[in-house]
Amino acid sequence: MTKEEYKNSVELLNKYAHYYYVLDDPLTTDEVYDKLYHEVLAFEEEDPSSVLAMSPTQRVGGTPLDKFVKAEHPSRMWSLEDIFNAEELKKWLEKTGKLVENISFYCEPKFDGASLNLIYEDGQLSQAITRGDGVVGEDVTQNAKTIQSVPLRIDHLGKIEIRGEVVIFKDDFEKINIERAKEGEAIFANPRNAAAGSLRQLDSKITAKRNLVFLPYGIGENSLDEHLLHKRMALVYSWGFREPPRRKTTAGFDAIEAVYEQMKVERDSYAMMLDGMVIKVDQIEAQQEMGYTVKVPRWAVAYKFPAVEKITTIKEIILQVGRSGAVTPVAVVEPTPIEGVVVERASLHNFDEINRKDIRIGDKVIILRSGDVIPKIIKVLTHERDGSQHVYVRPTECPVCASELLDEGALTKCQNLTCSARVVNAMIYFASKPCLNIDGLGDKIVKTLYTEGLIENVIDLFSLELDRLLELEGFKEKKSQKLLDSIAGAKGCDCWRFINSLGIEHIGEVGSKSLCEHFGMRFSAATKEELLAIDGFGEEMANSLLEFVRVNSENIQTLNAILQPVEPALKEEAAQNPFKAKVVVLTGSMSESRGNIKTMLEALGAKVSGSVSKKTDYVIYGEDAGSKYDKAVALSVETITEEQMREMLL
Repeated sequence: MTKEEYKNSVELLNKYAHYYYVLDDPLTTDEVYDKLYHEVLAFEEEDPSSVLAMSPTQRVGGTPLDKFVKAEHPSRMWSLEDIFNAEELKKWLEKTGKLVENISFYCEPKFDGASLNLIYEDGQLSQAITRGDGVVGEDVTQNAKTIQSVPLRIDHLGKIEIRGEVVIFKDDFEKINIERAKEGEAIFANPRNAAAGSLRQLDSKITAKRNLVFLPYGIGENSLDEHLLHKRMALVYSWGFREPPRRKTTAGFDAIEAVYEQMKVERDSYAMMLDGMVIKVDQIEAQQEMGYTVKVPRWAVAYKFPAVEKITTIKEIILQVGRSGAVTPVAVVEPTPIEGVVVERASLHNFDEINRKDIRIGDKVIILRSGDVIPKIIKVLTHERDGSQHVYVRPTECPVCASELLDEGALTKCQNLTCSARVVNAMIYFASKPCLNIDGLGDKIVKTLYTEGLIENVIDLFSLELDRLLELEGFKEKKSQKLLDSIAGAKGCDCWRFINSLGIEHIGEVGSKSLCEHFGMRFSAATKEELLAIDGFGEEMANSLLEFVRVNSENIQTLNAILQPVEPALKEEAAQNPFKAKVVVLTGSMSESRGNIKTMLEALGAKVSGSVSKKTDYVIYGEDAGSKYDKAVALSVETITEEQMREMLL
């Protein structure tokens, strides 16, 4: 084989793969493909210096990784707000209509898999990062290259992020589980778990065997000129990415609902698992105007498919004690398969719920499962009772420490601060991924350390000694030292992780980040008025924080001294200018993108809004200013041109 023949063979193999994996339209047989592949491989082994980066042999790396390294996304990967019915869709459309007028929507399936961000630089796949927390994920580039529907090169210059879902088709999922069962390995619960687990294999050869498929759903950082999302996605598909089984650009409630209903009917015929439909504003400029809340984009929503219902029987009701002392009843049910998951427990929420629904042990019930949500009991089949069922008696003692329970109606709490369940669960939460992310300090290890008397609270973790650990059964020197190193590695954590790890009721990751952004480590001295001034902070959150600080101020100070959390860089306060602290709305075509002008105004201390109201101070307009300008005039809001805005800043 000559170099020219080699080059042509590589191009032909890539063409075969594209038609097979992306277009579902094979051009040849497996035998022909395999024969040509091995001819190419033989040439490359003879002449390694001539190997092309686009060769299909380069998709699988040779040496397994020791671990995955963290990687930051060039731009944040957001979660989506969920809606579940037509009424919620109407409300969301009304909300978006108030923010921006005359918009259309891009609808596509919501695939049930593992999110992945592909980064291309000057046409070359340079990095692949799992979603992680949306800001930082894991670098899985070596594994992503094994996915045949991920192009190694695209026809695009500059840098661009292609976001999508990695899935395993339903037929392939069944084959994988059959093989795993034959080998005596644990079978995967569902295709989503299989896809996520396959994507995170340290040995890319294993990933390559799983037949993963990448389905694009969006674009992150980019320099595209197209102003409509559906045109941008069409461009992405033209670069060799696999298209979804259905997508539609439309407008209005009736049209969107029709697409949803059709997709819902067709979902079982699709090769991959779906759990809903994603609706996005089609106009990119409108997306930028609408912006984001602290958690989700205002311009997109996930319209989930109806949950699956099944009939099962309640075997018993057990109790769980959380880190706050709340005692929660959980129904243990006959194992019931629902969408690839065997359900054995269902949420009962609280004891009032048991009484209200007259739930009895031995009852036949209808349980409902939606996505990752814990199944819940929606109906008791009282007509199926045969006299063998018996009423559940509400507990008066903690199932863990036997302390008397405080009955607050719907909520029942163990008040014993030293209750082992409260203490252990607080420590497990402290070390978990959304908090200090202490590798190796999982549920079993925490319980062992507590039971053996090595720790009584989270502060004790930082005084653990190697000699004491080595006395425990199963704790070898390497494992023990690794645990101590992980605990020490928590020092210098981000400020928000520190706050989140405290386990303050009603304040999770988003609330912790908001506190850090506004106060840094001064959060414990914030007043109620200051807390309520934070966007999204309500009375319940403010009161919960104030009460927690009052009771635990000494522990907060001690942990602060040990961990020395890193505060976010504080934004410099804008100098005095005509737009500082003013509410501004942009409309019409400007001399540069409205996104750039928005960034400039926000740096000046302005709040840039997407809609005009009586609270608006200025409407800055360019050519073809529309309804926002008209509304400003009607409300007597001051209107200025882009040129006037710039003159005001001189």
